[in-house]
Amino acid sequence: MTDSKIISNSKPKTGSLAGGKTDSVAKSKTKDSKQAKLPAKESFSEWYHELLMTAEIIDNRYPVKGMCVWFPFGFAIKKNVYAVIRELLDPDHLETQFPLMIPENEFMKEAQHIKGFEEEVYWVTHGGTSPLEVKLALRPTSETAIYPMFKLWIRSHADLPLRIYQIVNTFRYETKHTRPLIRLREITSFKEAHTVHATWEEAAEQVEVAISRYSEFYRRLALPFLVSRRPSWDKFPGADYTTAIDVIMPDGKTLQVGTAHHLGSTFAKTYEITYEAENGEQKLVSQTCYGISERCIAALISVHGDEKGLMLPWGVAPIQVVIVPILLGDKEKVLAVCRELQSKLSAACIRVQLDTSDERPGAKFYKWEMKGVPIRLEVGPRDIEKGVVTLARRDGAKKAVPMDGLVDAVRKEAEELQTALYTKAKDLHEAKVKEVASIEEAKAQTQVGVALVPWCGEVDCGHQLEDQVEANMLGEPQYVSLPEAACAVCGKISPGRTYMAKQY
Repeated sequence: MTDSKIISNSKPKTGSLAGGKTDSVAKSKTKDSKQAKLPAKESFSEWYHELLMTAEIIDNRYPVKGMCVWFPFGFAIKKNVYAVIRELLDPDHLETQFPLMIPENEFMKEAQHIKGFEEEVYWVTHGGTSPLEVKLALRPTSETAIYPMFKLWIRSHADLPLRIYQIVNTFRYETKHTRPLIRLREITSFKEAHTVHATWEEAAEQVEVAISRYSEFYRRLALPFLVSRRPSWDKFPGADYTTAIDVIMPDGKTLQVGTAHHLGSTFAKTYEITYEAENGEQKLVSQTCYGISERCIAALISVHGDEKGLMLPWGVAPIQVVIVPILLGDKEKVLAVCRELQSKLSAACIRVQLDTSDERPGAKFYKWEMKGVPIRLEVGPRDIEKGVVTLARRDGAKKAVPMDGLVDAVRKEAEELQTALYTKAKDLHEAKVKEVASIEEAKAQTQVGVALVPWCGEVDCGHQLEDQVEANMLGEPQYVSLPEAACAVCGKISPGRTYMAKQY
């Protein structure tokens, strides 16, 4: 990357910022380098909204409720995050794109599915000033847009399995309180995959593949998560079952950040999607769909960020290394050395930026910490004399490293930072999950985190749990084995459990 200055919507506020004993200290203790911190993260909602603006992720001032504008820096984060999704899907999925508008007659075919979305649909009723003969729905999700085409594409067993995905905007008339990246009326980056299989069992295997890919995706974002089978009354409309991934947010509420749905032959029956088997018999296909939205970025920002701003994992940071020259003495020599280091890092495919702005070092430190840049390199005359640079990680670790071998040193620190990010997030995650035995304990725990509650699996007991605990049932934990316990409602002994939490 070349030298550049960050786009700024507003100047940083004044306040205080401590510095270490480096070349930068002598010039950093000035009025314009002392910056105010964000609100305390304990005031999560206030902290979150201010961070989105101050770090230039999302601008929520667009004059349509629930629709936001991506700042260029935020868009760069999104681009890198979704590049990870594409990397994980592209080996056996084909990326495509379907139209935004769905004819009413196609949209209304699947009654069970539509019932789940009927209050959320935006309808286009006119073309210019002329009423349309057939109303058009702005997709809340794309099953009813894609599956009529699957009927045309699939003819025989040789066409299966079919795996496609698209990353598109979707529209839902959200009636609850909207939150940027979390609850929107326009989801700008909905990754939805749709797959078609010969048998129910093959589709079930694909659901497991989807959860595995999503698990790897969140590991790369250094985010721990819960995996659960949603209760029957909370599954995707039209699905046989739904498996979901949830991240625990700093305030103890959970955020659903991924779902995988086994659709069975529900949509195949509605849209007459069949294939000719090897014996010549016409059979209904089995299907899955699974999705992730920009909620993944909301979780990334919320879990890792602190009072200084963003804290981005190495792989998705738009700027991985920023070089801050400490311009004392021979300024041209310092800049020349900085440009040489920048060139070496760039040649190693590290996203690096040299900050040659007129701001004081302390103000630069504040700016790049707010942006979540994983590694900052400070270079001054004394550093050059010693053949070192001062390397500061975003998590606070700081050391002098030799200029020779800098690329290897940076990569090593990046790996250690990724591990530190995940370890910290995992510790916080585990501290917010607690196994309980009674409704009273569950009610107390869901005020601060997630309760793991004994549940016999009966629907009536599930509804009573939700009513009495006054929290949502996330569903049965997956990929864990638990001893038998008494259902918190009826007392029946079983190995069943359910996660319960307040949800966004």
